[in-house]
Amino acid sequence: MKNSLPLALALWLCAPAAGQVPFERILKASSEPGAWLTYSGAYDGSRFSKLDEIRPGNVARLKARWVYQIRQDGEFECSPIVADGVMYVTEPQAAVSALDLATGRPLWRWARPVSDDVLTLGFPQTNRGVAVLDESVFVGTLDAKLVALDARSGIQRWETVVAENKLGYSLTLAPLAVKNKIIVGVSGAEAGIRGFLDAYDAKTGKRAWRFWTIPAPGEPGSDTWTGDAWKTGGGSTWVTGAYDPELNLVYWGTGNPGPDWNGDVRPGDNLFTCSLVALDADTGRLRWHFQFTPHDTHDWDATHVPVLLDGTIRGKQRKLVAVANRNAFYYVLDRATGEFLSGTPYAKQTWAKGLDDRGRPIVIPGTDPTPEGNLVWPSLNGSTVWFSPAYSPLTRLFYVATRERGSIYYKGEAIYRPGTQFMGGGERALPDDESWGAIRALEVETGRLKWEFPLHSPPWAGVLATAGGLVFSGSNEGNFFALDAATGKPLWDFQAGAQVRSNPISFLIDGRQHVAAGAGKTLFVFGLDGSGEYSGE
Repeated sequence: MKNSLPLALALWLCAPAAGQVPFERILKASSEPGAWLTYSGAYDGSRFSKLDEIRPGNVARLKARWVYQIRQDGEFECSPIVADGVMYVTEPQAAVSALDLATGRPLWRWARPVSDDVLTLGFPQTNRGVAVLDESVFVGTLDAKLVALDARSGIQRWETVVAENKLGYSLTLAPLAVKNKIIVGVSGAEAGIRGFLDAYDAKTGKRAWRFWTIPAPGEPGSDTWTGDAWKTGGGSTWVTGAYDPELNLVYWGTGNPGPDWNGDVRPGDNLFTCSLVALDADTGRLRWHFQFTPHDTHDWDATHVPVLLDGTIRGKQRKLVAVANRNAFYYVLDRATGEFLSGTPYAKQTWAKGLDDRGRPIVIPGTDPTPEGNLVWPSLNGSTVWFSPAYSPLTRLFYVATRERGSIYYKGEAIYRPGTQFMGGGERALPDDESWGAIRALEVETGRLKWEFPLHSPPWAGVLATAGGLVFSGSNEGNFFALDAATGKPLWDFQAGAQVRSNPISFLIDGRQHVAAGAGKTLFVFGLDGSGEYSGE
C-alpha cells in the first residue's frame, strides 16, 4: 500500500511504553542496563555497564550484527542513546536518526541543511549525541540552536536560539536531561566568545537559567581578569557533564581562555576557564569550582566527563569526583565541597613540577609559548580530550584513553575581531612517529598506574567498562577491541576500516548483550555469534 509506514515503525508506535523516558527512569539508569538512557550511560559519568554476558571467556565470539552508514560528511563521534527498542544517533552537522535496535533499519530521520556561512572556528562540524526525556529527543546544532523532536515520529516540537553563531558560538555536545530541564554547553573559545552553560524547560524551550563561565565585573572571580579581557574570555563548555541527584549538583568542565596562546592580554588566573564547576541544578548557581590550569596558555580545556564515585581517602569515606585532565594530571576532588584530595601525572608532561597542597600546579618557568616556539608536553589536544573515560566499581580502576604527544607552541599577536579566530599564536604537534597512545588503568583514589595497553598513535576513542570484566575502546588504525579489565590483556579486536572516534556503549537486543561503536562514517553493533554454549569464564 502506498505511503504506508515501515513495519518496524508501525509496530513501535503501537507499543504503549515506547518513547517514554521520564526523569525518574534516567535516575535509575544503572538498574536498567539493557538500555543506555543518557550520554554516559548514567548520571555518574562512569560509562560502566552492568551487563555481564560478554566475558573474557567468550568475547572472541563477537561478530557484527548490523551496521549503519551515516549520510552526512564527517566522522561518527556520537554516543548513541538506547531506549525501548530504538537507538537514537546523530550524524555530523546534527542530523538525528531513530534506528530499529534489532536491525538498524531507520524508523525516522530529522535533518536540515547547514548554511555555508555557519561558523565552526577551532573545531570540526560534528555532533556527539542527543538527550531523551519523556516523549522528546533533544539535539544541539552547529548554528547554536537547541531543538526538541518527538521521539516517536521525529517531528520538530520546538526550537530555541541558544547564542549567536556569527560570533562563533556553536553546539556540538550531547545535551544532559535533568529533572524537567535540558542542559547544554557551547563551543567557540577560539573565536573569543564569553562561555556559559544553559538550562532550558524541556516542554517549552524557554531558558530557565544561565551560568556565565567568565564573570562580569563585580561577580565572583572577576578579579582574575584585567580590563575588558573578560568579554572575550573563552571558557566554552562543549562536553557533556555529570549530575549527583543527592546533592542536586551538575558538574561541568570548562574550556580554555581566549586568546589561546597569548596570555599577555589577559593577566590573572582567568576564572572559570580550565575548571570544573559544580552548579545547583535548579538555579544554575555556583556551589564550588576547581581550576586545573590557571592562566592556561596551551589550550588545555578541562572539558572532560567528570566521574562521580564514592571512595576512601586517608581512611575517610568521601563523595568523590575524578578527572583525568588534558593537562596530563589525574585529579580526585570532594564532590560536595570541591576540596582537592589528590593529583598525579598519568602521562608525560614538562610544564609543571607537580601540584601543591591545594592542587595548584607548580609551573616550570619558561614553558609558555614564545615567538620562536617552545616544545612542551602534552600537545594542544592534551593527554586526553573530549572522549570519555570509564570507571568500574568492580575493579575500582579508572580507565582513560591517553595521548603521548608534545607540541611546539608559538605566541603571536592577539586582536579580537567578532566572528574570526582569536588565538594569539599557534601550535605544531610532533610527528606521528614520535607520538603514541595507550589505554591506561589507574587506581581510582591515587591515580597510580595499574596497567596500560599501548597504541600505535594518540587515540580519539572513548572507553567502556562492563561487569563482564572487559574494557572496550578503539584506535586510529581502525581497530575496535576488548581488553581484560583487571590486567589489560587484549582479548578481541575487529578491523572497522576507519578511525574509531566515538564512545562505545552496551545494551540488550532480544535479551542478549551487545556493544556498539562508530568508525569513520559507520556505526557497528556487535553481539555474540551464538555458536557453542555460553561461557561464564
